[in-house]
Amino acid sequence: MSGRGLDPDGTIAREGALDRVSATFEPVVEAARSRVAGTFGGGRLHSAYLYGSVPRGAALPGISDLDVLLVLHDEPTDVDRADAHAVEAALDAAFPQIDGVGIGLLSTRTVLSDLERHDLGFFVACLCTPLLGEDLARHLPRYRPTPLLARETNGDLALLLPDWRARAAAAGTEAERKTLSRSVGRRLVRTGFTLVMPRWGGWTSDLAESADLFARYYPDHADQMHLAATTGRTPSSDPATLSLLIDDLAPWLAAEYTTVHGEKTPRR
Repeated sequence: MSGRGLDPDGTIAREGALDRVSATFEPVVEAARSRVAGTFGGGRLHSAYLYGSVPRGAALPGISDLDVLLVLHDEPTDVDRADAHAVEAALDAAFPQIDGVGIGLLSTRTVLSDLERHDLGFFVACLCTPLLGEDLARHLPRYRPTPLLARETNGDLALLLPDWRARAAAAGTEAERKTLSRSVGRRLVRTGFTLVMPRWGGWTSDLAESADLFARYYPDHADQMHLAATTGRTPSSDPATLSLLIDDLAPWLAAEYTTVHGEKTPRR
């Protein structure tokens, strides 16, 4: 793999692997594997994946969360979502080295659909590490850092802004503001990186590196993007930080993204 996250043929390399999980987080991963298999057995589960800092080997004890994706044979139901929440709570309570657990649910039909080929398909093939079941990456193409990939992964930032503003206004506790600031910071950095990804010609999921690369092309917004990266790693309960990210950086970034790459293909 090159220094730009690419395989020798110029396609984006899969960024995580189970052998990169540090010893501190190995018990967490094994418990996740066991609980998911036990909870979603009986033919519901097609495959399970890890993503984020844990399979990249970059997780920090007590700070990083555990991100899991479950791909089901059928569309997720309320029962599936309730079961996923129960697994999240059990893992979070059992392991102090993780700060939260997030389990996403998708169907095989959605992941392999033409509409999601350059969004969720890319996510599974390049950003997810197989944990259980058949790896869907074998049914998906190899991806390159193209404007099409940029548009389909993050060309919908503008649609998130009303919800972010409503959540910020309703957040009455430090914990609520921290949860929101973490997700906002991460999304803004990832969007900022994919804005410049085709020009840079590579891939990274590292927040600090992503902010640095963005700053090469947009120095006037470098400080704001570095703040977003810091907040994505260490959430802030400061309302002023949330306001700067949501009301200042985000609208500019959404408009610039549409100008450069266009809008993401609409979803129902």
